[in-house]
Amino acid sequence: MELRMSGNAVKTFARSITCLARIGAEVAIQASSTQLTFHTLNSSRSAYQSITFKPDFFDVFTVSAPQVQCSVLLKAICSVLRTPIASIDHLTVSLPNPDASKVQWTLNCHNGMRKAYWITCNVEPDIQHLSLDRRKLPSNFVVRPRDLNRLLSNFQTTLQEITIIATNPTCLPPDTATEIGGKAVELRSYIDPTKENDSSLHTQLWIDPTEEFVQYNHNANPVDVTFGVKESKAFLSFCEGCEVDIQIYFDKAGEPILMAPKFGLEDGSNSTFDATLVLATMLMSQLNTASSSENPQVAGTSYGQANDGRQAPVQERSKGNSGLPSDQTRIWSDLSGSRTKGGNDAEHGKERNESDNVQREIQKIGAIHISEAGAAGRNMSDIPNDFRSVVRNPLEEPQGMADLEGHASQHHPSNWVEADDDDDEGDESELCVQSTPPYH
Repeated sequence: MELRMSGNAVKTFARSITCLARIGAEVAIQASSTQLTFHTLNSSRSAYQSITFKPDFFDVFTVSAPQVQCSVLLKAICSVLRTPIASIDHLTVSLPNPDASKVQWTLNCHNGMRKAYWITCNVEPDIQHLSLDRRKLPSNFVVRPRDLNRLLSNFQTTLQEITIIATNPTCLPPDTATEIGGKAVELRSYIDPTKENDSSLHTQLWIDPTEEFVQYNHNANPVDVTFGVKESKAFLSFCEGCEVDIQIYFDKAGEPILMAPKFGLEDGSNSTFDATLVLATMLMSQLNTASSSENPQVAGTSYGQANDGRQAPVQERSKGNSGLPSDQTRIWSDLSGSRTKGGNDAEHGKERNESDNVQREIQKIGAIHISEAGAAGRNMSDIPNDFRSVVRNPLEEPQGMADLEGHASQHHPSNWVEADDDDDEGDESELCVQSTPPYH
């Protein structure tokens, strides 16, 4: 096999290699007497691309065997084409025999320099063939690569998947047609339902096909397809460099989407090369998830209303049957000072009630004696020792007693700032103990 090309053919060939390298890591070369085809498949097997060159594309096209096939690493071919394309006079690719282990790449430059490279190849490649007929896909549209690049510039550069929603402009409801202004196509950044805390920017863009597209064909119900952005941009750059429009064929969610160059008003039969990119799409339709996503929003609103002074989280905590408390119960427990222990609440319920009753009786007795002492004009020193131990600062209580008191410990008057104003005078008469100097 021997191939030779020059001029604009070298530029198109270099763009083809660059596009293939952005899709997969290895290219399978399949040559016959009628055409030369490059195949590549990405690692996740979700993107497949093939580029076909006719014999008229080359200055010299010779294939001695009925069919020659091999596979080469695209990274190695990109290293060969690092030489500026404008300085290359012609490029020659030769394989001495079908069983050869290396492919020779020769660059003849305008300044007389000649560069030769030998790249190791695999003579038994795994070649994938496309069995998808673009004519059977009901929906398609043609767009200029520059216009599509301008539309995609509205989305984040880190976006991995994008959704296209196509509708029939004549079948839109009156209220919907008025809201979106008759824009029948929508571009939407894909929202992954498995991500709970997704903080990325989500964008929706409505498009009028008559203004942005060269051609638009969709006469069925609204459909959507979600596919990868990286591979699409690679093929978009290839079509823009070749100065051809891009045509996109699709059916529905879960069915593959096909992209191909559109050679003006022709069907591409007179072109010397052709390319096809097939991308896998998401099985789940975004049209269904958009309607079903309204239910969680209603539930969140009802919780916000119930939490507006109605103690709804306390009711949810008492009705919970699971061993682990919910997030609302945990937050409410932290704010109230109590601790939810799951299934142990039923076992310690009686002990808590008894402890609360005992503590309540002790506080009542202490309050009675304090009031009697105040009425007789006596000081705290006149109170018997039995009751003096009851009157103490809740801040000095042990942690276990604070847990038993529950909500009462959080709402005790001593927790307020005003309760410490009367104690300032007593603090001045207290002895001041100096700290021990550090040991050197």
